[in-house]
Amino acid sequence: MKISKLTTKRLILIPFTKQICENILNWDFNDLIKLGFKKGKSWPDNDVIETLPKIIDNLSEVGEPTGFESWMIIKADTLEIIGDAGFKGFNEKEQNADIGYGIIKEERRNGYAEEAVTELINWAFSQEIVKEITAKCAFDNLNSINLLNKLNFTKEKQENGMILWSLQKPVVNFLN
Repeated sequence: MKISKLTTKRLILIPFTKQICENILNWDFNDLIKLGFKKGKSWPDNDVIETLPKIIDNLSEVGEPTGFESWMIIKADTLEIIGDAGFKGFNEKEQNADIGYGIIKEERRNGYAEEAVTELINWAFSQEIVKEITAKCAFDNLNSINLLNKLNFTKEKQENGMILWSLQKPVVNFLN
């Protein structure tokens, strides 16, 4: 399945490619500039830099983006990259995907994480193979806890300082 982008009212989501990840790790942003995008004020931050090798590993397994990897979050009005959101692959056995997200500090508390994550959840649940989205956050990360609660995730358990969350695919009832 080839994925190019998702759009919301205020955002464009573009999947990372292996080449883009490798270039960012080398502080080469020419690919992104050619696409018309600009770096947000503190993007890429340390969280992105730490995550890129994992994204490269995931993409190496699948060849090209399938949608179940990480996506860049871009403000549609300025074309600035302000964060990333996405999945850590697809678990065929469990029929689920674990979601994560991060927004640069200058753009937090503007609803961008909620908008991006909602779009990715809607996309994932539109795929017949996905029955559940999972998430993890630190037990003291109140912003993530509030977001996951707002998106109707259920707390499953707490371990090693992390809260594990689950969101089941809605069952469509055609009888009503």
